[in-house]
Amino acid sequence: MRRSEKVIITCAVTGSVHTPSMSPHLPVTPDEIVTQSLAAAEAGAAILHLHARNPADGSPSGDPALFEAFLPRIKQSTDAVLNITTGGSNGMTEDDRLAAAKRFSPEVASLNMGTMNFDYGAAAIRVPQWRHVWEADYVASSGDRIAHNTPRFIERVIRELGEGEGTRFEFECYDVGHLYMLAQFADRGLVKPPFFIQCIFGILGGIGPDIANLTHMVGIADRLFGDDYHLSVIGAGKHQMGIAAVSLAMGGNARVGLEDSLYLGKGKLATSNAEQVAKLRRIAEELSLEIATPAEARAMLGLKGGDAVRF
Repeated sequence: MRRSEKVIITCAVTGSVHTPSMSPHLPVTPDEIVTQSLAAAEAGAAILHLHARNPADGSPSGDPALFEAFLPRIKQSTDAVLNITTGGSNGMTEDDRLAAAKRFSPEVASLNMGTMNFDYGAAAIRVPQWRHVWEADYVASSGDRIAHNTPRFIERVIRELGEGEGTRFEFECYDVGHLYMLAQFADRGLVKPPFFIQCIFGILGGIGPDIANLTHMVGIADRLFGDDYHLSVIGAGKHQMGIAAVSLAMGGNARVGLEDSLYLGKGKLATSNAEQVAKLRRIAEELSLEIATPAEARAMLGLKGGDAVRF
């Protein structure tokens, strides 16, 4: 792992797992996504990981027109790196998931490194009443849907975005096998270092949120990639800050945001993405770590620069 005293904070602003009925603070409209993205960047996020939603009902969407309603506005007001999802949601087609990133050619795009179960049905427990008709079935049926990320699709993303656009990737690894999948593409020369490896803990279907799993993932990544990668982590739900803090102490980076957890602390909803970023920043500074600026994050990750995107 490349250890640095400069910590890259990524903020995942809205995602596709949580629904509007789960929190009144989840950004849905382009205006809300812009407002919360800019506040998160101001709080210390060097990278903003972005999904789009239908403004009428908050359902996830891969429509490039919806991304276009917020991407240029965010870029005009902050130097933060804008990261466009290729994960979308597990009900979208491959073309839907790729459409926005191919149109806008971002500096960074997320790339999930393996097909898996991705069950978030338990998120419905705290919802007394659904605001929109799509939400209940969408959440309940997550246990029956497969998050489709085959080796063929991964290679398609790498070739069309990486080779075709100069986009680099946030490699999302939900289990140890995903690290080996990434290593196979690295061995073939299809992806090149430095790798930005985002290890995710606590999704039902992926590796559990035990600290021992984090140290195990780091040990395997060290053997596979040596000093050619930057570690970042996601702790889903209540595990968000604990997993993040351990990563920082190990020399890694971390991602927070309302995509990954709706809470700031036990029983307390976060009122914004910026609240979570500010909390993580405080943790980092208490560990005598400095927060990476967007320019420093670009240099660390070898990005092409904000002037090379199409928005």
